[in-house]
Amino acid sequence: MKRFTLLSSLALCMLLTACSHSDQAAHPRYLPDDDMCGASQFQNYVGKPLRAVDDLQLEQPVRAIPAYASVSMDFILRRINFLANDKGMITRVYCG
Repeated sequence: MKRFTLLSSLALCMLLTACSHSDQAAHPRYLPDDDMCGASQFQNYVGKPLRAVDDLQLEQPVRAIPAYASVSMDFILRRINFLANDKGMITRVYCG
């Protein structure tokens, strides 16, 4: 009798688990916009000297990153990063 009760309980648990549903479709994960800082507006800086960033007066944070520089790994969605190569020319503009 104990064995029958145990097997019945196990079967009931499996049945209830199979019938459950997740609510992920109703609440999709938040995916941040790739351009929350507006980096797309500054793509024309690619190919210019990194010192050109010094003249920018923006409200959001800006980070000029020379080649081989050490930078913090903190990710700030609204910060614009200007990455330069070893010749001091901007090669990439991105958020983070």
